Amino acid sequence: MNPELHVLGRAVKKVQYRQHRALDTALTAAGTTLAQWDALRAVGRRPGASARELATATFQTEQSFGTLAGRLLAQGLITRTPGHGRRLEHHLTPAGQALLTAGEQIADTVLTDHFAPLTPEERTTLLHLLHTLAPEDT
Repeated sequence: MNPELHVLGRAVKKVQYRQHRALDTALTAAGTTLAQWDALRAVGRRPGASARELATATFQTEQSFGTLAGRLLAQGLITRTPGHGRRLEHHLTPAGQALLTAGEQIADTVLTDHFAPLTPEERTTLLHLLHTLAPEDT
């Protein structure tokens, strides 16, 4: 066992947990949750994407994303349209776009506060290090 790596792993998880809690709490003011807003963000970034693609983009299983998408559909925030074969394509509705935009403003505030202890140079270094560990694939 390498205690230093365990401490490092736990520190990364702790930062992520605190950020997610802060975002989830703040997003309730807009009438959404972090999971719902993240799904809207994924649909907004990938209009016409399948549930499989969106599940991957939101770090969920296809089944979990399908359940979440069903709730967003029922709330009138997204639409699903037939695509090639059995594929369903996802799109934001105007209400979904409005909620996404409201959530982006909230996230900007939360993330500004969250990363305020770091200098711009430290944020750049942190981002570089995180991309080294988990390169962007999209």
